[in-house]
Amino acid sequence: MRAEIIQVEYGYTATFERKFEQSTEQIWAMLTDNEKLQLWFPELRVEKLEEEGFLSFHMGDGTFDNMAITDFQEGKVVAFEWAEDEVRFELQEENGGTKLRLIEFISRLTPRTARDLAGWHMCLDVIHALLDDKAIEREQEWERQYPEYKRLIDSMGVEFD
Repeated sequence: MRAEIIQVEYGYTATFERKFEQSTEQIWAMLTDNEKLQLWFPELRVEKLEEEGFLSFHMGDGTFDNMAITDFQEGKVVAFEWAEDEVRFELQEENGGTKLRLIEFISRLTPRTARDLAGWHMCLDVIHALLDDKAIEREQEWERQYPEYKRLIDSMGVEFD
């Protein structure tokens, strides 16, 4: 399911919702245990998992960007800085499984926004595949999603500098 992108007072939100058969504990581990996190987002690492903690992002050139955790509720919520924006994961037990919401708070749309949203979509699909013990090709999945997210962003009528 693609993200719902809406304009809000301070910019935009992109909300992804996914349902998993697995427990909230299993989904939480996928988001916060570095060994599991590396399977679906190898550039991201949890450094200090707590309120006022931080994650690091490997920039691909040997440097790291630290991203502050902006909200944390053990087993339920982890939110962190994402450049000028914020990414928030929320977990809720639902019918013996887990409902995951990923919300990206976007201050302004840029030519990079569609790429990032396709990336988050792909990441969620990879988590699903890993938990269901299925194979998925990350690059192919991203390439499948990107044109649709580009179309969605373009349809919002924003002109880029």
